[in-house]
Amino acid sequence: MTQPQPFQDIAENLSFLDDWEDRYRYLIELGQALPKLAPEERNPSNKVNGCVSQVWLVAEQDQIDGAAGLRFRGESDALIVQGLVAVLLALYSDRPAREIAETDAIALFDELGLREHLTTQRSNGLVAMVNRMRGEARAVLA
Repeated sequence: MTQPQPFQDIAENLSFLDDWEDRYRYLIELGQALPKLAPEERNPSNKVNGCVSQVWLVAEQDQIDGAAGLRFRGESDALIVQGLVAVLLALYSDRPAREIAETDAIALFDELGLREHLTTQRSNGLVAMVNRMRGEARAVLA
C-alpha cells in the first residue's frame, strides 16, 4: 500500500538525517508546525490513555475517495511527542478508514529508525496513539 505523500516527504527528510539530535530537532519542528487544538478539545474523551505525556487526538469522519474516512488532529504537551503526533497525522489523516486500519505505523516507524532512540515510555505512548487511531478507523468500518 502506498503511503500518503506527506508521510513520504517526512520519511525522505529523515533519511537525510543521520544524527539523532538532528532527527529530534526535525520532529520538534514538525510538531511545532501543527495547529493547536481548541481548549475544549483537550478533554478526557480525546485524551490518549497509555501516554506519559498528555496527548489528545480528535477524529472527524469524512468521505475520502468515495469511502468512509477519517481526518485526525492532535496535540501533546511534550515537544518530541508532538512531533510523533505530526508524523502519525501525516500517515493516517485524510485517508479511508480501511487503509488506516490496515496500516501498521509501528512497523513503518521501525523502518525509519524512529523508535530506536525513544524511551520505553515514549515508545509505549506511540503504540497507544497508533492503537487509538486504528481503533477509530475500525469503529467507522464496523
